[in-house]
Amino acid sequence: MDRKSATSTMASNDPNPLDPPGTPQPGDLIEIFRPAYQHWALYLGDGYIINLTPVDESQAAAISSVKSVFSRKAVVRMQLLKEVVGDDSYRVNNKYDDDHTPLPVDDIIQRSQDLIGQEVSYDLLGSNCEHFVTLLRYGEGVSEQATRAIGAISLVTAAASAFSVLGLINTRSRNRPF
Repeated sequence: MDRKSATSTMASNDPNPLDPPGTPQPGDLIEIFRPAYQHWALYLGDGYIINLTPVDESQAAAISSVKSVFSRKAVVRMQLLKEVVGDDSYRVNNKYDDDHTPLPVDDIIQRSQDLIGQEVSYDLLGSNCEHFVTLLRYGEGVSEQATRAIGAISLVTAAASAFSVLGLINTRSRNRPF
């Protein structure tokens, strides 16, 4: 390969910060960066995504609501990607493809369309928006975000238990008369 070819090949592989964050293809996972968390959606095509939104909010308010992470129920909605993203940023992120085989795109789209408008259970740690879209893409719900949250909760619980035990030991040792 001559120098010119090598340079143009390298340049074409480098992402341009002015380019959109990947051109989504039907069945792709879309990670949307909200101020306090990441929201996940699945790209259907023609600018539309499928995602979970809170049951008790209008469609417009549900798009960027932090309340969505504390809901117990969600509605499956088909919405325009650009409306859901709003002023936030997003990227195509099929990060589990190395460990999980995506289902055929036609199956992903059909499964997604069958769920539009349905109310589903929502749980931040066990059944969140990332679990939902990975279940559609791979047939298995996966959420690195939930795994990290569970790890953080476990760490805080362990630390609180340790401080509690240490406090109990310290209190008992001060109450002994020797």
